[in-house]
Amino acid sequence: MKKSSVIFTMAIVAWVLAACDAPTEAVSTPAAEQKKVAEVVMYKSPGCSCCGGWAEHLRREGFHVIEKKREDMDAVKSAYGVPERLASCHTATVGGYVIEGHVPAADIRRLLKERPANVIGLTAPGMPMKSPGMQAEGLPPKGYDVLAFDRDGRVRVFQRY
Repeated sequence: MKKSSVIFTMAIVAWVLAACDAPTEAVSTPAAEQKKVAEVVMYKSPGCSCCGGWAEHLRREGFHVIEKKREDMDAVKSAYGVPERLASCHTATVGGYVIEGHVPAADIRRLLKERPANVIGLTAPGMPMKSPGMQAEGLPPKGYDVLAFDRDGRVRVFQRY
């Protein structure tokens, strides 16, 4: 083998080895994207159909929803720090926050992105008639407020519809 061929071969081998050790940028794959999906654990009364409608809304918006039927919803709300005056039909957890009632997926995404200080959750108190799960899918939320609340009982408007 000629000296120039040996040098050329060694240069190629060195280049390949250097490329293997070079840092690479993260490539987003479907499997990696699936891991980024926020998991929502929703507690609901066994007979409530609107809760299932809200869960479907979240699924269509890319959340992974686990539904848990419970007879003791007052105890669930108490355990997660939901004040009685802010209660709704179902209680969920996602990313360390509490979601009470028919809160739109966009508000949950905003909460998870902004992570406001002292907020433990969002609520749509009662059962707003023009909210996800309470009206036909695809219609915009209308006529109610989504509230943020903290452990000290402070409440503020998070989103107005």
